[in-house]
Amino acid sequence: MEQKIGAPTEDQFELPSCPLCAASEGTAFITAEDDLGGRPGTFRFKRCDGCGLVYQSPRLRFERIGRYYDDEYIAHRKKTDWGVFTPLYDWAMGKHDRDKLSLVRRYKSLNADSRVLDVGCGAGTFLALLAEKTGASACGMDFKDLSSLPWMDRVDFRQGTLAEQDFDERTFDLITMWHFLEHDYTPVDTLIRARDLLATDGRMLIEVPRLDSVSFRLFRERWPGLQAPQHTMLFDAETLPRMVERAGLKVCHYLPYGAFPAYFYLFCGVAFKLLRGKGLNLSRAIYPYFAGQLLLLPLLLFERRLNLAMQTVVCERA
Repeated sequence: MEQKIGAPTEDQFELPSCPLCAASEGTAFITAEDDLGGRPGTFRFKRCDGCGLVYQSPRLRFERIGRYYDDEYIAHRKKTDWGVFTPLYDWAMGKHDRDKLSLVRRYKSLNADSRVLDVGCGAGTFLALLAEKTGASACGMDFKDLSSLPWMDRVDFRQGTLAEQDFDERTFDLITMWHFLEHDYTPVDTLIRARDLLATDGRMLIEVPRLDSVSFRLFRERWPGLQAPQHTMLFDAETLPRMVERAGLKVCHYLPYGAFPAYFYLFCGVAFKLLRGKGLNLSRAIYPYFAGQLLLLPLLLFERRLNLAMQTVVCERA
């Protein structure tokens, strides 16, 4: 039986400085709840007075955050049986991975001699697809042990943080961070470590939610991109490039969209507004989710032009 998580107590929090510029002064920005999981507690974000980055403060100490990433966490879900919707679910999840691979192929050619690292790889299905389609050597890292998943036999899986990994001075032709950086507690250090692991002609793709987006303006304190308490930072179109550049990376391309479906944010934003912190039962939500996707299909065809929810930067070593 799953153990219920109570509201965090004051001693479980810390007061971080700005993850981008290390300033300590900031202005209250927004208060959020765990709208996805429905666990009790409120979490506050502030905007740095120095650089404008929005970050969670106070935030849960690193040793306390792990319990918010249980087996039902969306990137770690192992459920495969969705009843009559199973084929549609499998197609949707497969499309997400195919869209990631399509985005990668626009900026980096891969073959059997290539080495790829996915930081925050979650369930690892993207890496399994990449290895199958390109022959590249695939390495994935996540702080939760997901090595038992059946397709992980194609992936060199590492558990822990990037700073803890030893790659024997090997470098990677491609490093990806799909919705990882906004979770990090030491993002600049992580990016510097990733930069050092990047081959001279390598590329890095980083996708995160976009704070200055249509979906944030629509949903505000119920915006799915807040995802408190797991998201420690909220990036806009200025602060994301600024952070990667501070780590010694050069932004080659900025994209006002990503591989992650913006529709998920539109659907969850409406659901979170209605549920008001009670949590979203994904097993029940799958029915209205796909029905709504069909209704909004004409709008979603223009997703990349509308700045709905995501942003991506393509980087190389400076």
